[in-house]
Amino acid sequence: MKMEPDPQNPLVRHETPEERADRNLVELLQELRVIQTGVQIVFAFLLGLAFTSRFPQLDDFERDTYIATLLLTVLAAAVLATPVAVHRALFHLGFKRRIVALSSRLTIIGLVVLALALNGAVLLVTDVVLGRTAAIAITAVTAAVFAGLWFVLPEALRRS
Repeated sequence: MKMEPDPQNPLVRHETPEERADRNLVELLQELRVIQTGVQIVFAFLLGLAFTSRFPQLDDFERDTYIATLLLTVLAAAVLATPVAVHRALFHLGFKRRIVALSSRLTIIGLVVLALALNGAVLLVTDVVLGRTAAIAITAVTAAVFAGLWFVLPEALRRS
């Protein structure tokens, strides 16, 4: 059942729970497409890095950072693709609202893992190029930027 928009409050949507779930899932899947592209770029960068002539010269810290970052990127890809797999397996069973709720939680988890992976890449590259002290400082700044933009800002907007 469709209802007319409320002229008194244009922010109120008049949609059934099923319509809301449909809209929310479509929006979420669009967001995940954008995020997945970034994950794939980071993963490709990391795969290529292992085959460069300078890779054998990495010290233990840099190799450990590389492996951790590579695995975090794989985990981010897996977690961020899970909503698509869940939707594909369950969409025809009437679980749309549950799919949306689970997918939203998985997306937040995936963003946390992706932020860790991206910061791992920053740490690795800046350590090789600038040295450990600068790398740690720069990575702390990028971690704060991710936390601020991806988590603190949305929470602040939600509360206001």
